[in-house]
Amino acid sequence: MSNDYTRRKFIKTLMTGVAMGPVVLNYQRQSPGGIPTRPLGNTGEYISILGYGGWDTAVPDEKVSIKMIHEAIEAGVTFFDNAWEYNDGRSEEIVGKALSVNGLRKRVFVMTKVCARDYEGAKRHIEDSLRRLKTGHIDLLQFHSVQYEGDPQRIFDPESGSMKAVLEAKKEGKVRFIGFSGHMYPEMHLEMIDLFNWDAVQLPLNILDAHYNSFQKKVLPVLNRKKIGALGMKSLAGQNARLSRELNVPVKLCRKYAMSLPVSTLICGVQTPEELRSDLEIARDFKPLDEDEINELLETSREPSRDGQIEQYKNPHSGFGCSYHSRVLREEK
Repeated sequence: MSNDYTRRKFIKTLMTGVAMGPVVLNYQRQSPGGIPTRPLGNTGEYISILGYGGWDTAVPDEKVSIKMIHEAIEAGVTFFDNAWEYNDGRSEEIVGKALSVNGLRKRVFVMTKVCARDYEGAKRHIEDSLRRLKTGHIDLLQFHSVQYEGDPQRIFDPESGSMKAVLEAKKEGKVRFIGFSGHMYPEMHLEMIDLFNWDAVQLPLNILDAHYNSFQKKVLPVLNRKKIGALGMKSLAGQNARLSRELNVPVKLCRKYAMSLPVSTLICGVQTPEELRSDLEIARDFKPLDEDEINELLETSREPSRDGQIEQYKNPHSGFGCSYHSRVLREEK
């Protein structure tokens, strides 16, 4: 059996069940700003294929950060990611300030994440986020970093779980859609997906994930089949573009690979105006990678992915995740 045949069989198996290329374009819409939009699952909402990451929002100069947010909106970015605990709430506060002028809040789709797994804690986090974001409602509220043992049971406890608080907030008009995030265990994503009719799910997707403990292979096809909005993240395998540096693959190709997958948006962290403009250029009038480009990237990443060292957030001993929830669990012990 030839090495070429083995390589083709490997790629075909890897991509099974994941629609790319023309299928992505079938549901992608162009927008006046040039940044295409895609449907968020079955919600009826269309969001920009480039999502503005919340963690990196709190750059040292707040004025620069707000100016970058405004530039992104004018370019056609409509999806803004965040979480209650990002930079001790400063990320939400900066986004709130940026969206409170010139009617910008009405032009964007705001997502943030609740960290508490208990009812009272989740209620407090929701109110904190609403206040910081200077808004009467959160478009998408997600449970942050669902990857700890017992998380599904805590969230869905009928008396004391955080889902109870989120459903109350939705009934009160404070939350429109509900989802969850996590970047460690595909199996826990699948367990959570079976427990609720989610509007969106956030998951790591990149050329390494395609091979190792893969959300792309195990979770993404399920989301597509159930018409749940897929929110991609970690296209560069974390901060400082580690994947790009260690594999010598251009950032542009890493981003394009993840955007070529059937996702609603790819959430990207940006720390400088130059990084923002680079990502805007990648997303503007986006066309998916072709089969040869995809195959080359997957071949390049196959060996480096074997031990999972670059994707550190998949290591349960790495400390990646929700710092608030981790602290609560330590205190409980």
